[in-house]
Amino acid sequence: MNSAQADAYLRRLGAARPERPTAGALRELHLRHLRTVPFENLSIHLGEEIVLEEKALLDKVVGARRGGFCYELNGLFGALLAALGYEVQLLAARVYGDEGRLGIPYDHLALRVRTVEGGDLLADVGFGAHSHHPLAFAERGDQTDPAGTFRVAEAGPDPAGVPGGTGSAGAADLDVVRDGGRQYRLETRPRALGDFTAGAWWHSTSPRSHFTRSLVCSRVTEDGGRITLGGRTLTTTAAGGRKETRELGGDEEVLGTYREVFGIGLSGVPTVRNPSRRD
Repeated sequence: MNSAQADAYLRRLGAARPERPTAGALRELHLRHLRTVPFENLSIHLGEEIVLEEKALLDKVVGARRGGFCYELNGLFGALLAALGYEVQLLAARVYGDEGRLGIPYDHLALRVRTVEGGDLLADVGFGAHSHHPLAFAERGDQTDPAGTFRVAEAGPDPAGVPGGTGSAGAADLDVVRDGGRQYRLETRPRALGDFTAGAWWHSTSPRSHFTRSLVCSRVTEDGGRITLGGRTLTTTAAGGRKETRELGGDEEVLGTYREVFGIGLSGVPTVRNPSRRD
């Protein structure tokens, strides 16, 4: 990512270019990203190809002012951070699903970021409802965040009895935990963006992927809550946890919500793909 592209990305976030790649600057960029760039899977239901290449992601997120899911959002955010002087590693994770079972390999992409102070942070702007701020990578105790209490812990056996694996240099896999519930199992071996192509393809085509079975567009609000449009259901969650849900009416109201709440202009209302189809 060149300087002009990085500046355009920063304008998308409403952020100034940091003078140095510090932990404080990363913390601000992380939160601005969650507030500004929606977590959304609309491309899957609009028939748009998911292309894990930097130019395509810049065209989508910065040029078209869209959002995306983990591979797109964390992949592009990692490129921005590298352009700003941070040391960035792309890490693969498997998400805990029903009954605590782990998902597919390359199920999720997260970022290990080293700041000028020398500490490593776990940045993740592509998991939907997750921590508002980066987590300390090496800290094994509780970490308090506006979104809950998080912990980065060495992984034990999963519920199916499979032992925790090892990452680069024999380092153990890690479990990222939120309010006592395991969110995903993180490998520590660095990956390249292209390594996640199969995972992105599976999530955008498989009838077993929750992304092909539902529509979601979500972002953090200025007061620390969250607003989510799932199909035609708009859910507003206050910072304290209180939820308000309402059903939207006609197509114009749905398109207006995408435009006014999420900054996404669409020509038509997306509809959920038939999960039995793979085209």
